[in-house]
Amino acid sequence: MKISINKNELQFAIQKLSKAIPNRSTLPILSCVLLQTNNNEIILRSTDLEITIIINVPASIEREGSSAIPIQKLIDITSELPEGRITIEVNDQYKVKLITELGVYNLMGKSVEEFPAVPETDEKKPLAIKADILNEIIKSTSFVISQDDLKPALTGLYLKIEKKKLTTVATDGHRLVRYVVSDYVTKEFTGEVIIPRKFLNLLSALLVDNDKTQLWVSANHATATSNGVKILTRIIDERYPDYESVIPKDNEKILVVNKERFLGAVRRTSIFSNKMTHQISITLDKDKILIKTEDPETASMGQEEMSGEFSGEPLTIGYNANYLKDILSHINDENIVIKLNTPISSTLFNGETTEKNREITMLLMPIRLND
Repeated sequence: MKISINKNELQFAIQKLSKAIPNRSTLPILSCVLLQTNNNEIILRSTDLEITIIINVPASIEREGSSAIPIQKLIDITSELPEGRITIEVNDQYKVKLITELGVYNLMGKSVEEFPAVPETDEKKPLAIKADILNEIIKSTSFVISQDDLKPALTGLYLKIEKKKLTTVATDGHRLVRYVVSDYVTKEFTGEVIIPRKFLNLLSALLVDNDKTQLWVSANHATATSNGVKILTRIIDERYPDYESVIPKDNEKILVVNKERFLGAVRRTSIFSNKMTHQISITLDKDKILIKTEDPETASMGQEEMSGEFSGEPLTIGYNANYLKDILSHINDENIVIKLNTPISSTLFNGETTEKNREITMLLMPIRLND
């Protein structure tokens, strides 16, 4: 194989491809990027066996072929080279030669036969979600997706696609976000699917244009394409928990509070909380809110009092301050509506104003306060 390619285009591609390179793997081939010639372009591919990224880049092809090349070497050399072209030449013994105006660099590639095949994605059905809506869903939900691999169903975003409604849910068992699009219409794919967290993170960087971004699902995989970049992932084949049963319907104690003032108070007060429990208490009584924390181990204490509109019997409830800050910071509204019931029942958070045909519900489980 012998090709010539623009340095900047190669650098841009391999930086994206590096997102699918595993940090540690028992398969050395996964630290490589696969290059394959195809008419007047090269197809580059990387994978960690869960995620596969494929990018097409224009190139001058002098000799057809393919090669697996260690991606870190390519990242390092393209970062140091000025603008220009790079000639990549590979012989039958997998020896790779990088030829530039400044010098020649040799390294060893690997056999193409070792590189994993592209996953089968037959019976693809379009998932007609506009990029801006999907991006908003990801931003609003992904922060509560679980990191616990022992609960695989919770490590992805749950999508329930109906002909005239789209429901997405994410949870880590402590927090939950449900995002409903009620004006969603599809004539293609309907059903339920769990998309992995890593795919969503990559998708956020891909979502640049409604007209150029497409998303498909098949029996075992989801695929997204945009501007010559394709990302494939395995779907999480697990049953999602019954999230509806944990969303309370009898939270009749209502607090309306300014978001920035409340979030600031929680942030400042939580500095003095216990570093293990991050426990913070909130006492509600008429128009007064008391945010407080104490840590006997370090003899530290913090509290702030602020105003808000509260209706209901007085209540003191405890939260993990880090979880509470996450919830509050992801609500895009001037005022927040908080619905409560008892000190041990889950709390619901919403913005005071709602966008038409959108419903975002955030849930946080309380923690028992120390006496």
